[in-house]
Amino acid sequence: MRPTLRSLWLHCHRWTALSLGWVLIVAGLSGAALVVAPPLDRWLHPHYFVARGDAAGGRVALEAVRRALAAEFGPAAALTFRPPREAGETLQVRVRGNWRGTVFIDPASGREQGRRAQDEGFVDVLFGLHSALWMAARGKAVLACAAAAYLALLASGLVLWWPRRWPPPLRIEWRKGLLRALFDAHRIGGALLGLVLAVSVATGAFMAWRPIGGWINALARAAPPAVPALAGPPAPMLPLDGLVERAQAVFPGSRVGFVMLAPRADRPLRVRLRLPGEPHPNGMSNVWLDPRNGAVLAATPWRGLDPAGRLNTVIYPLHTGELGGVWLQAAVAAGGLALGALGGSGLWLWWRRRQARRARPAGRPARAEPR
Repeated sequence: MRPTLRSLWLHCHRWTALSLGWVLIVAGLSGAALVVAPPLDRWLHPHYFVARGDAAGGRVALEAVRRALAAEFGPAAALTFRPPREAGETLQVRVRGNWRGTVFIDPASGREQGRRAQDEGFVDVLFGLHSALWMAARGKAVLACAAAAYLALLASGLVLWWPRRWPPPLRIEWRKGLLRALFDAHRIGGALLGLVLAVSVATGAFMAWRPIGGWINALARAAPPAVPALAGPPAPMLPLDGLVERAQAVFPGSRVGFVMLAPRADRPLRVRLRLPGEPHPNGMSNVWLDPRNGAVLAATPWRGLDPAGRLNTVIYPLHTGELGGVWLQAAVAAGGLALGALGGSGLWLWWRRRQARRARPAGRPARAEPR
């Protein structure tokens, strides 16, 4: 490669990394931490997640829990129920109103076992950092820009690494000092892991920034299913348990993921279900009901979603590692650490060379960069 062209690629790689590399480091390390944070949280705080009662004697009615929470938080609070998915789990209810957080309830007795305000637990704090840099929608846009920057880093890094002869020498020169060894590790690690890390970065950007899904639907000339509206005057809702049973009857054999109650009287009840064979752990199949009479307003299995929605059913468990169990989760954590290490090593190399240039006597030529 001509020296002028190589210098151009090097400047592209360096300044892209210096501009948005810190975002990739934060996303990688926080993503790796999120793999181990939920099980660690459950181990440290069993009173939130492990039910104290014996579910063999029956479960408390969801309607009784709903009425108790509505009396405490008021009719303007949105409630999202997460029923137990395994034996011994608590019933979790996310509250969005004057108070925002999660209430943990013993499903056998209906007694509260504890509550957490939003962003109180370290898992929620870590998730807020990973998914939005603690900057809400603006942070999601920054993460999407960082994902695009990673593609530029990958392309320019591969061009700079591309060897003259094949197979390439994949060795780290430890005998030439720590800086040279770090340089070799940065180049070889980026070349070998670049495409694998690109999958993690791209799936994260898809989930973080909603416009990407909109662009995919626009290319496919499709639209997400519309939320049905309620017609007629307001009326008291039917018991919640019966409504959930009607939703499950639409898709026999399904498991309830979430039961979502909106605070507005003109919004229907949404029940998210996981069908047999569905990859998303929380389920993306939806049933919308009129809470006043139990009428099914709309029902969409996950295979019937718009293209972006169908992609999300696979991308989410792929990004978190849940699609492949423990081994894929370990690979996801290792990938996050590798992304952080690549970014950190690149910044360290730039800083050391910058310090060396400042310390070099005037008029002395710079040392050629190793290849």
